[in-house]
Amino acid sequence: MHYTDSMAKKIIRKSGILLHITSLPSKEGIGTLGSQAFLFCDWLKNAGQKLWQILPLGPTGYGDSPYASFSTFAGNPLMIDFADLVKRGWAKKADVKVPQNIKSSERVDFGALVWWKLPLLYKCASYFLLSMNADDKKAFTSFKKKNAFWLDDFALFTSIKKYYDSRAAEEKVYGEASRWNNYWPKDLARHQEKALNEWTQLHKDELEQIKVVQFFFFSQWQALKDYANAAGIKIIGDIPIFVAGDSADLWANQKFFQICRKRLQQKSQAGVPPDYFSATGQLWGNPLYDWKALKEDGYSWWVNRISSMMKLVDIVRIDHFRGFESYWKVPEGEKTAVNGKWTKGPGKDLFDVIKAKCPKAEIIAEDLGVITKKVADLRDQCAFPGMKILQFAFNENPWTEESSRNLYLPENFDTENCVVYTGTHDNNTTTAALKENPLQYKWNVCDYLGLKDDTPEEKICQALVECAESSCAKYCIIPLQDILKTGSEGRMNVPSAANGNWSWRLSSLPSASEAKKLLNITVKAGR
Repeated sequence: MHYTDSMAKKIIRKSGILLHITSLPSKEGIGTLGSQAFLFCDWLKNAGQKLWQILPLGPTGYGDSPYASFSTFAGNPLMIDFADLVKRGWAKKADVKVPQNIKSSERVDFGALVWWKLPLLYKCASYFLLSMNADDKKAFTSFKKKNAFWLDDFALFTSIKKYYDSRAAEEKVYGEASRWNNYWPKDLARHQEKALNEWTQLHKDELEQIKVVQFFFFSQWQALKDYANAAGIKIIGDIPIFVAGDSADLWANQKFFQICRKRLQQKSQAGVPPDYFSATGQLWGNPLYDWKALKEDGYSWWVNRISSMMKLVDIVRIDHFRGFESYWKVPEGEKTAVNGKWTKGPGKDLFDVIKAKCPKAEIIAEDLGVITKKVADLRDQCAFPGMKILQFAFNENPWTEESSRNLYLPENFDTENCVVYTGTHDNNTTTAALKENPLQYKWNVCDYLGLKDDTPEEKICQALVECAESSCAKYCIIPLQDILKTGSEGRMNVPSAANGNWSWRLSSLPSASEAKKLLNITVKAGR
């Protein structure tokens, strides 16, 4: 289906905020699905916002990246709110006291949280199983049944991984050598039924606790989503195109990936070529799909992925959309992404199936990076809105011939069916970008906005927010850091940097005056 003028007439322009759950303020060292999340919904409503965009919700692995999760279906246990568990009668208040080092942490310390919070969650799960009432038991049983297609494998993967990670640490085996495909017994690593049945019999209690923890997460998430929707706010979720190598997704679905089934090793890995973010490209290391095998199975794994996500959110952004047209295939063993090659992806065939199976799914295509005409055509044939990033619009003077072709300048948006951002989680904050880029960049922005060259960066950031809001784009999403004029300390991610990312969080929610200021901008822009 192609985007047409008739569709444009139906577009209702909306705006919202990009803020991940982990960045919310809390007393647990990380943003949770507790009271602050609900209060943030209130703030969004008061600010006239109709959208709340988050990052992927899965349990994070190495590097703490939400884009490298142990499962694309599971929820991150670290986001579970202990106070809510106590309120529901699913935990004892005495069991969930927060240590001072966690409570006083200004940034998210994922390592400390894993050591403190996960054992307590298992303790709460054990308490839940012993004390649950009839309604709780019915709800938990229903949850297990509805999610068995991923939950059973996730519980097994988590249980086996926990045991062999501990053993590997004792034997001082680390990194790739300790992963499931290198360290586990081969019958378990190959997901053989007999071995899994034997493990299940020996670890029934632990497997049940893992499922309870997921029940906790999804119960709290559903309550938050219901509250947001009742306030007129839609949630935009996010899924990476690829899964992590150290994940239940790969382990339980090996036939759908480009791995050597005999050696259990990846034949190649995902990444992107040199671009704006990195001169050597980005070597992600993710396993690549066997699209032929997926197609022969009716793309059922992808259909399950999208349908499951649409139960959690109202709109889903798919990261690295261009990989569906062609993906950057890097030979295993390469140290950078330079020596990769573009390889044909599934194209529209996949999305025709998804549309047929999930007709109500609303999808945003992350179409940044090297975008060819074929990628743009695929996006438009699927009628998916793409992304426009204002920070990318001013590398040249806005009045030059090169800039006149810059599709990130609002007057060059080729369709209203797009989503405009000042920046994304991969960008520096706008205030920091204005300070840290060459001075010409700031002058270019000021020239475009009609501001003096010596205008303070915070005021320019405000003007860029107003510029984004007033554009023709269907949706306008502003990172909360740009509403607050946060500096580089507010950056969420530096692509290709393995450590130090994803840890920014608020000390308190934005003020009522900030909400009123944003409301005025939004109303003036007609959103």
